[in-house]
Amino acid sequence: MKIGEIRDLIRLKPIELSAPARRLSACHDIDDLRRVARRAVPRPVFDYVDGGADEEVSLAANRRAFQRYRFLPNALVGVADTSTVAGLLGAELPFPLVLGPTGYTRMMHPAGEIAVASAAHRHGLPYTLSTMATTTIETLAEAVPPQGLWFQLYVMRDTGLNKDLVARAAAAGYRTLMITVDTVVPGHRSRDERNGLIIPPALTASALANIAVRPGYWLRMLRNPAIEFANIPLQAKTIAGSASLFDPAVTWDSIEPLREAWPGKLLLKGPLSPSDCQQAIQAGADGIVLSNHGGRQLDRAVAPIDLVAGAREALGPDATIVVDSGVRHGADIAVALALGANAAAIGRAYLYGLMAAGEPGVDHAIDLLSEQFTRTLQLLGMRSVAELRERGAELIR
Repeated sequence: MKIGEIRDLIRLKPIELSAPARRLSACHDIDDLRRVARRAVPRPVFDYVDGGADEEVSLAANRRAFQRYRFLPNALVGVADTSTVAGLLGAELPFPLVLGPTGYTRMMHPAGEIAVASAAHRHGLPYTLSTMATTTIETLAEAVPPQGLWFQLYVMRDTGLNKDLVARAAAAGYRTLMITVDTVVPGHRSRDERNGLIIPPALTASALANIAVRPGYWLRMLRNPAIEFANIPLQAKTIAGSASLFDPAVTWDSIEPLREAWPGKLLLKGPLSPSDCQQAIQAGADGIVLSNHGGRQLDRAVAPIDLVAGAREALGPDATIVVDSGVRHGADIAVALALGANAAAIGRAYLYGLMAAGEPGVDHAIDLLSEQFTRTLQLLGMRSVAELRERGAELIR
């Protein structure tokens, strides 16, 4: 064979000059993004995202629970025009995914919440701003059209602060309020305790050692405004100390004034038992987020995906059910919908992308999940999300 013929058979891949783009080109699933993220940020920052509570039993079990389910696909049904469009709380989404709330997001990358919300907006998906965000409610709404923004509220000891946060989100145009109810006391995050993680990341002796191997991270941080809790007054600097404002005396009666104050859709995040799910609807919620906080609160809590069918049976067809904790693949979203959920939510999955490459990394994480979900629907022989939800019991074991 001649050299020219060999050259025609073998095409060299063009060299990608952009380092973030080069990193992302090697990421073919969320686990790849996780590996890149681990190399991109200091260990305490990565562990804050990646870790769970106590022995991290729930953290590992959440993934195993999704992976236990098996599909029984339909064949030869014609899926060239499969649609992934889904309705959620009165909005139409290109596929059934919500970007859930995460705290201290600018610690992962200085672009922080605005980068994540911008990526979500480009994809037509909701993004949920956390109470513990490092960007204000108003700043985010100025940067991204608020029609796709949700706000997550931790119920505080200061009822006036609760009402103020809700009023600010409503005034800024946020559409959905998500009240988290599984944080009456902070979970014990063993990795954070060992790492002595504080906000903002401090130049301790350990951090100084990290500069040599993570110069890009520290240069980005030094070139941008200091990280702070943007929406709440807080003096404590440790992760555990940030929960000092949370109200351990919160009850179902605490939800009523928040429901009255909020003009939009309302979700409660954290009920797990069927009876609690029912009580959430009775308290005025439009739906629930089945969640064990990604294994970061009560360790050994049941994996939320295993509770979807029971919650749907308890709530009937009309209440909205979103499930999180362990979603890492588009097939996980398909499992959730087949069992009865309206949508799935992610946190770590997009944070891995953010740590790996900033805003383009979040885009990449969403694109991966979208492509995987579409392909799963087609291989299942489903032509729409509605058909998947309607026939889910036939398709999953």
